[in-house]
Amino acid sequence: MRPLSLRRWHRPAALAAGLALLLGLQIGCASLDERQRAWIFQPGDRVWSGGAAAAKGMDDAWIDYRSTLAESRDQAVRLHGLWLAQDDPTAPVLLYLHGARFDVRTSATRMRRMHELGFSVLAIDYRGFGRSSAGLPSQALADEDAHAAWDWLAHKRPQSRRFIFGHSLGGAIAVQLAAEVPDEAGLIVEGSFTSIPDVVSTFRWGWLPVGPLITQRFDAASRIADVGSPVLVVHGSDDTLIRPALGRALFERAREPKRFVLIEGASHHSTNDLGQPQYREAVAELFGVGRSPP
Repeated sequence: MRPLSLRRWHRPAALAAGLALLLGLQIGCASLDERQRAWIFQPGDRVWSGGAAAAKGMDDAWIDYRSTLAESRDQAVRLHGLWLAQDDPTAPVLLYLHGARFDVRTSATRMRRMHELGFSVLAIDYRGFGRSSAGLPSQALADEDAHAAWDWLAHKRPQSRRFIFGHSLGGAIAVQLAAEVPDEAGLIVEGSFTSIPDVVSTFRWGWLPVGPLITQRFDAASRIADVGSPVLVVHGSDDTLIRPALGRALFERAREPKRFVLIEGASHHSTNDLGQPQYREAVAELFGVGRSPP
């Protein structure tokens, strides 16, 4: 999978973004918030060729609901997703929440790998991505979209155990959802982090005092202890975008039962591919997927 969330926060561009955050106080809090949302999510309909090819043959899923948030109250929302089902209608189902910049088709390769492990998989685009409703995403809007997809899965597969998966920025959205719903069977987080301010602090310009100005905080560290199901945190040892230490710190805050898997030699984008054998073992032992639970 090609570069995803927070990519443009790197090196010279990262310094410019940090300075822009500081200068943003001169143009008002609303504008500052909008700029952060655009920088963090980088919404659009971009896709790389491998993802587009992997998405062929998957079913389109359409999720329609009306927003209840103050910033979009009573607006009609339509989310587009990809649905890859198992033949067994009682097989466990997985809600896949992707990271930034690319639309849901780019996640199709990961979807197929999770399908190989025994899950039916639904992946969605948040508002502003792909064929979903237009608009500038935010943490609150993405959280609402994730809840709508969770409800869709409950109606689609009422007899199945439901799991939540989040990659990169989607990991923080997944933690938030898992902390808020009472019926998830497990949470999987790959290549994710404790919070956006913590990610920013690992950059070369992390000494800049921009943390207090970040409005889209994605503070997964403060919510993961509220998750009441088993938690699997996976990270690549060579992830230079989201440091493995951030994944480990997120894992440490989770409640038992939990498991941390470090995939040696894997980057932010190859963890799922290189780590398939470790994934197979972990989901079997922690969730009982791929074998009969004890």
